[in-house]
Amino acid sequence: MHCVRKFTVVLLSTIFLTLIASFVQSVVAVPIIWIAPTQLTDEPGNGIFTDSGNGVNLVTTNQEQKWHVNLQLTLRTGDGQLISITESAGSAAYIPHRITDHVFDTLMGEKEIVTIDDIKYEKVQYTYTPTLEHRFMGLYPIFSEDYDLEFESTPEAREKMREQKDFSMWKIHYCATFEGHGFSCIPIFQDLVPTMTLETRDVITQKWTILRILN
Repeated sequence: MHCVRKFTVVLLSTIFLTLIASFVQSVVAVPIIWIAPTQLTDEPGNGIFTDSGNGVNLVTTNQEQKWHVNLQLTLRTGDGQLISITESAGSAAYIPHRITDHVFDTLMGEKEIVTIDDIKYEKVQYTYTPTLEHRFMGLYPIFSEDYDLEFESTPEAREKMREQKDFSMWKIHYCATFEGHGFSCIPIFQDLVPTMTLETRDVITQKWTILRILN
């Protein structure tokens, strides 16, 4: 059996998860519970973190043709009525590192082979509906069977989350302990869509379509 690792964060209205160049570090008022962390090394030049160590190294899909990423967002009211369907417009980015292949291969579901302009790709569609807490923090983890995140909200945080909030950048985060960097949630893929305003009870569903050139 796998041991489920838990990471508990208390959400405060005055303390937020800081996003610096798409790199997430946890800032909390209570100790972080993290049992038996997985150590992932970041060798020089391998493409996870920037040279300064304060951010994540991202490249756009326009710079390198290995990956093609499309994001479709479906927005519904709390009782299921459709509000809008929005798609990205070629502004996706990813981490040029083997960890991106790992997430694609092991965490995103069944693949199929497609041919576009005589080029073969592996294709996956990954669907995710973030909770209100995840939206509040801008954190969208992709979970494996031996990993879990838990959130606890203070009354002040719940009051803050009742406010409308604008969203445009959406991500797929991979959370782990990285040697030399500590526990971090890094945006394996991210995409920009037209800004939308979400009410507290609104439900947003991400549908990612990702293609990787087949070697």
